Amino acid sequence: MTVYLDGVIFLNFLVDFLLLLAAGRLCGFPVKFGKAVAGGALGGVYAAFCLLPGFAFLGNILWRTVSLWAMAVIAYGFSLSALRRGLVFVFLCLALGGAVMGIGNGGILGIVCAAGILCILCCVGFQGRLGANTYLPVELSYGEKRLKLTALRDTGNTLCDPVTGQQVLVIGADVAQKLTGLTPQQLKTPVETVGIIPGLRLIPYHSVGGCGFLLALRLQDVKIGGWQGSALVAFAPEGLSKEGAYQALTGGAS
Repeated sequence: MTVYLDGVIFLNFLVDFLLLLAAGRLCGFPVKFGKAVAGGALGGVYAAFCLLPGFAFLGNILWRTVSLWAMAVIAYGFSLSALRRGLVFVFLCLALGGAVMGIGNGGILGIVCAAGILCILCCVGFQGRLGANTYLPVELSYGEKRLKLTALRDTGNTLCDPVTGQQVLVIGADVAQKLTGLTPQQLKTPVETVGIIPGLRLIPYHSVGGCGFLLALRLQDVKIGGWQGSALVAFAPEGLSKEGAYQALTGGAS
């Protein structure tokens, strides 16, 4: 049987690309398209090298594990949350192998279809639900700046606009600085800072640790999961997640 390297590269690229997207979505962290392409490309090149004379050893479990780890690092980066997505990616690769065996001799079409089904199930069916926490993709636009981040859905978050009663999205200090240019020190002194940016206002909050005010700004173009519209965004004076798993908090309504 003749095996064409370009076909092997494309097939493995497509499968790994779909699984990288699926693992990210399953964990609630949509992967950037370019990074998923780069990770999938590495998988395609690795598969081709395994077929070359003198490189058959690359197909053993050790090098296969190394290749999966490298693909996950390219797509997700270095962090504890990235490690979690990498482990889910490995699990999906194993699940794909089981699905292909269940289909039988489905050939190339069967492999691609199985990977596509896994991707669709993770992207549409689970919608970022993995474990006890639920994560949602968020996009914020302010002037020329547009940021993509991840929000933790916190059903205990009842922060609302006292005027309209609308739910308030809370973002961490690092994201707030990228979006508006406000420094962490300015976010810690909301009363003194409120007049610096047009439209900036104060939102009262109550928590276990105490009460006070948060700076907030209404943004006209906000996406939270499948919802899109105008929303009031409050700026926390510190980061929200030590592990970097999420950069925003939203209530249970979105």
